[in-house]
Amino acid sequence: MSLQGARLNLRIDGHPIVTDVQFDVPERSVVALVGPNGAGKSSLLRLISGTQHGGQGDVYFEGVNLLAMHRRERARKVALVEQDAHSEFAMTVRQTVMLGRIPFQSVWAPGASQDETIVDAALETTGAAEFADRTLATLSGGEQQRVQLARALAQEPRLLLLDEPTNHLDIRAQLRTLTLLRRLADNGVTILAALHDLNLAATYCDHVVVVKDGRVRAVGPLDDVLKPDLIREVYGVTAEVMRHPRTGRPVIAFSE
Repeated sequence: MSLQGARLNLRIDGHPIVTDVQFDVPERSVVALVGPNGAGKSSLLRLISGTQHGGQGDVYFEGVNLLAMHRRERARKVALVEQDAHSEFAMTVRQTVMLGRIPFQSVWAPGASQDETIVDAALETTGAAEFADRTLATLSGGEQQRVQLARALAQEPRLLLLDEPTNHLDIRAQLRTLTLLRRLADNGVTILAALHDLNLAATYCDHVVVVKDGRVRAVGPLDDVLKPDLIREVYGVTAEVMRHPRTGRPVIAFSE
């Protein structure tokens, strides 16, 4: 089984943002979505999640077309963590994370003890439990990023989409977040994460989808895709791909 994008297109005000994107990557893996600024990564994630209006195409996951599903049903399977998610309401961290349980609640029974248990686990997993009673406005950017990840985990998704999940995080928090994503994939969750840092992608990801100017330039296993020629074509820089002495994974050195 795999996660497949088929003929995904998006135009905004007549301008092409995503053009005929197709990809096929294994489920239960960590997939990096990489490319320069303005490549269309964020728009592509929103298309895949079904939250982007005006797009065209299909996304197949676990044998079904996600974009043909009812929004509530899809939200029980797919969670999106956007790069900068803000709330206009003075909500606490716990209240924010509880929003992830809405797809599972009914009008007649808006909450249950099971929801509380799942929210508690999400807060603990992301390290957000220590400030669960604070409002979002009092948190740093990195802390808010952890809250949004906790909200997504509260959805118990089978497919987790993340737009720059290491944004605002210090080095230690970046490594902890990507280690968590690695663990989620090992437990059966499919991860597609937009990343700027190719070395973080090389350290933690299994497959890579490379986009530029709204088009896919390469898809495949990490070692097959992250080559100097492709990096030069997509990013306009010279790259030397070496091997980490301990892990054997690629390490990339850049120069102009």
